[in-house]
Amino acid sequence: QVRLVESGGGLVQPGGSLRLSCAASGIIFSIGPMGWYRRAPGKERELVATITSGGNTNYGDSVKGRFTISRSNALNTMYLQMNSLKPEDTALYYCYADITSRGNRYEYWGQGTQVTVSS
Repeated sequence: QVRLVESGGGLVQPGGSLRLSCAASGIIFSIGPMGWYRRAPGKERELVATITSGGNTNYGDSVKGRFTISRSNALNTMYLQMNSLKPEDTALYYCYADITSRGNRYEYWGQGTQVTVSS
């Protein structure tokens, strides 16, 4: 059974940094695109960043220049380095991954990790 597990969330002061991780486990043949979304209370789900298996990245306008997405294909893990955090970055952050397992390709989602930016 394939699982995605996020970690690294928490409480941080404005201007601070956090690093999120998203680890895939199970019987995995390959992982294609991966990415992060977030949902703040009362708001729509928002794209944070995506990364292809080849390392091409894309960012939401609100995080460009502050967040960096990366991945380790060897470890089946994706990261999100978040710098210069703002209160408006407060949200539940979800990761997803396009995973091929046992000959089938699905989009898997993690349970989310909470990021709170507050003084």
